[in-house]
Amino acid sequence: MEEDETLGGETERAKVEPCATSALGRQISVSEFLCHCCYDILINPTTLNCGHSFCRHCLALWWVSSKKNECPECREKWEGFPKVNILLRDVIEKLFSDAIEQRKEDIQQNSDVARSLATFQKYGNDQMPTVSNTGRINPQGGFFSGVLTALTCVAVVLLGYHWSSREFEDDLLVHKPVARWTAEEVIFWLEQLGPWASHYKERFLLEKVNGRLLLTLTEEDFTKEPYSVENSNHRRAIMAELERVKTLGVKPPQNLWEYKAINPGKSLFLLYALKSSPRLSMLYLYLFDYAEAFLPFMHTICPMQEDKYEDTVTKLLDLKDPSWRQWREFTVKYLFLPYQLIAEFAWDWLDVHYWTSRFIIVNAMLLSVLELFSFWRLWSRGELKTIPHRMWRHFWKVSTQGLFVAIFWPFIPQFVCNCLFYWALYFNPVINIDLVVTEIRRLETQVQ
Repeated sequence: MEEDETLGGETERAKVEPCATSALGRQISVSEFLCHCCYDILINPTTLNCGHSFCRHCLALWWVSSKKNECPECREKWEGFPKVNILLRDVIEKLFSDAIEQRKEDIQQNSDVARSLATFQKYGNDQMPTVSNTGRINPQGGFFSGVLTALTCVAVVLLGYHWSSREFEDDLLVHKPVARWTAEEVIFWLEQLGPWASHYKERFLLEKVNGRLLLTLTEEDFTKEPYSVENSNHRRAIMAELERVKTLGVKPPQNLWEYKAINPGKSLFLLYALKSSPRLSMLYLYLFDYAEAFLPFMHTICPMQEDKYEDTVTKLLDLKDPSWRQWREFTVKYLFLPYQLIAEFAWDWLDVHYWTSRFIIVNAMLLSVLELFSFWRLWSRGELKTIPHRMWRHFWKVSTQGLFVAIFWPFIPQFVCNCLFYWALYFNPVINIDLVVTEIRRLETQVQ
């Protein structure tokens, strides 16, 4: 009898439990689970970083119309790509299954919602890495495959090793005192002044002009036999470079590789700084490296109208203070097209560095496009007022990084520096191509 009562009690409790669930559903009102965009029950609730939840299709419609990654309610920006809150979704579907089914049928019939959801999801796929079948994470639409990345790293290492082993052989004169130059080395120095110097090569060889004899020559000697440098521009160029040689005691750098051999740290700094902070880098050159770097840069990209030199090296030997017209042209480009200044400088060195100049020009074009996309995002999101704050934050970040590198520079192996240098010079353009393609795809998604 007691056993029957026990079984009967358990049966009664089993009957009561569904009723308790339904009672709980009646106690919890639908208003507790409303989307603050459509003010209806949440469908596929998506929770943002700020804690607010919205229907996924409502969030997609908001994002497509506003082009802003921010909460529709509190306007706080969300990071990453929002995902459906699975726990909240399951609770709502269990409590209000009938209302959910009805809303889903209504939403499926709306073509605008379907397009917005598809566009929103495509944007998320472009933003977030996807896991391949092998379990490895690959960026959606990425330009590099694993093989290409490996080959790139190997190429950088080989380049660094190759140039480390031959650097001091090719650039010997920038380290060797002029008094110890041989006649062949004097000819090598003369040829680097420009193509016109080949006219005087045989005369220097016949006289066996070595470094000691070169230091004794004057402008009057060059006007007479056996040198007979009749062209005044050529004679002035030779004398100007000879004065620099006498002052420095060695051959001054006249191309990228010689400048790198003399200033390995500064060349690496300028290469990376001009890429990430072109305006700050040019300001640094003006303040701290005016005569050696800024003036040649200035006269190359904004030449005087009366300059009629035959080649780049000759033009850089006779430097004057920039004119008002040069400053005006430079300031406009400095503010709006800083990477164009770098491209113009590289263009002027095509005869000296044929392929390297082309890599720099292409990279400058790509960086200009990326900077344009950055300003477009700020404008489309209404964040132009934040530019001064962003500039100050960027200035502080670059200054901190520069100080860190300056402290630890003596401890960095030269081989590592060479790898970083050639990576930035030759492989950054390839990386920037991928970044430009990604930005274009993102823009197309937003337009759709």
